[in-house]
Amino acid sequence: MSETQKVKQPKGVVLDHISKIYQDPKTGKNFYAVHDVSLEMAPGSFITLLGPSGCGKTTTLRMIAGFESPDEGEIYLGGEPINALTPNKRDTAMVFQSYALFPHYNVFDNVAYGLRLRKVPKPEIERRVKNILELVELSGMEQRMTNQLSGGQQQRVALARALVVEPGVLLFDEPLSNLDAKLRVQMRTEIRRIQQQLGITAIYVTHDQSEAMAISDQIILMRKGVIAQMGSPLDIYYHPNSEFVADFIGECNFLKGFAKKTWEGITEVELDAGIARVKADHIPDEGARCEIVVRPEAIVIGRTGDLPCTVELSCFMGSYQNYHVRVGDTLVKITDNCPINKEIFQVGEQVFISFAPECAHLLDQIEE
Repeated sequence: MSETQKVKQPKGVVLDHISKIYQDPKTGKNFYAVHDVSLEMAPGSFITLLGPSGCGKTTTLRMIAGFESPDEGEIYLGGEPINALTPNKRDTAMVFQSYALFPHYNVFDNVAYGLRLRKVPKPEIERRVKNILELVELSGMEQRMTNQLSGGQQQRVALARALVVEPGVLLFDEPLSNLDAKLRVQMRTEIRRIQQQLGITAIYVTHDQSEAMAISDQIILMRKGVIAQMGSPLDIYYHPNSEFVADFIGECNFLKGFAKKTWEGITEVELDAGIARVKADHIPDEGARCEIVVRPEAIVIGRTGDLPCTVELSCFMGSYQNYHVRVGDTLVKITDNCPINKEIFQVGEQVFISFAPECAHLLDQIEE
């Protein structure tokens, strides 16, 4: 990395019991869009606010940016309270879903806009714009008008415009939702590369769980205005704390039963089709209701195994064989990777499934 491509010291963000209250236009009643959210985002980290529509993730981001004000609680940026600061006084920059580029400006002028507002000297503007366009791989396109650019190139311009002002924190509001699927994957990789190269703090909003998994140091999964779970992508994928979290992050199966006994960290769970064993983060009382979550790729299907089942779907998907099997009264989905050298089971066959105890997880919260 060249010295001119380094940003100033990244800043951490702290949300201290923040809430945002709106009024329902139909009923006239107040409701919490965000309710009592507290978390710390470390300097230089990539944090993703993830969740379904209406969960509060965008409202949270807009409060950090200053476009909304918290009704309760305080937001700190680099240790300084910022609730009273307008957006232009905060050490942040936003990359919007709609790009928000100026159509009558060329690429250079779009990127330079924030620097000119800050009265940065012209030679410094030229140097910084040149270096940031090199970073986002748009060198040589300075004179192009934005309507002459592809969607991916426009998003790179929007990213360059945010980065060139050297913010302490970079904010992303679903920046890739207007791109096609292949370009989304390419751009999210680029965003992560640039964030890591600069060491900047990034807060990213998306409803796309695969996007969140691919780019994040930490995921904040929200539901109905509160934090459902936060942790690394690996922690949330393999150790979800509820059925909602497990189901939102990837595909999964839920097996319900009753705890029998636990020894050496392994709990036996009695299902209607037999006994399953799972590595337990917590030890349930004997006889307590349990719910196991197990991912489709963790299940082995074969002529022998732990739980008898009936094949209801067998579909070749190229890199894997997709099965649906009936285990007792429960439909279980299986992703059998690289099936070319394996026996393929057909609909109606009576077979078995198994999974290693460490590949399954007991949920902390059982939803009725």
